[in-house]
Order: sequence, then structure tokens, then C-alpha cells
Amino acid sequence: MINIFAKAGIAALITLGAVAATVSTASANDVSASSHQERHDPHHGRICSPISAVQKARAIGLRRAHSKNITPRRVVVEGAGRHGPNRVVFANVPGCPLIHS
Repeated sequence: MINIFAKAGIAALITLGAVAATVSTASANDVSASSHQERHDPHHGRICSPISAVQKARAIGLRRAHSKNITPRRVVVEGAGRHGPNRVVFANVPGCPLIHS
């Protein structure tokens, strides 16, 4: 008789554990039913943003740096260097490589 109650208790604990796991999985919020589709932008990340160019110019040592001219090939940043006005030119590609300082 005690053996039957022990088996029934173990079965009840297993059932409660399974129900608890099912409830936590069912309440997950990572499934979205919205109709919003993300569009692929082929030009995303293919240019040097003016903000990135100014930050790099400041890291080089240019004070009061601001973007002066932006073309498809280059980004020109002007500011004050150690010996007066200075201009830094970056390529308009990802990573903003330095062309001329």
C-alpha cells in the first residue's frame, strides 16, 4: 500500500515538473506575429560616416574638428592642429582609412 502511494507521489512530482516547464516555454516573447519585415539596405556600412571621421580626427589630435566636405570618394575634416588650422582627409569606405593629414 505504501509502495503505491510512493509511486503516485513520484508521478505527481514528475507531472508538476513537466507542467512548470511547459508554462515557462509557452510564455516566451521571442516569437513575433507582426507583419514588419526588415529590409536589406545594400549600402548600409559601405561609407565612412561624418561622425566616425570626426571621431577619428579627434583621436589623431585635431581639436574643434568638423566635417567640411563629403564626396562619394572622401570625407574632409577640418579643425585646429598643434600649429594652427589643419585638414584631414579620409576615404569614404568602411573604417575611414586616412588618405592625407
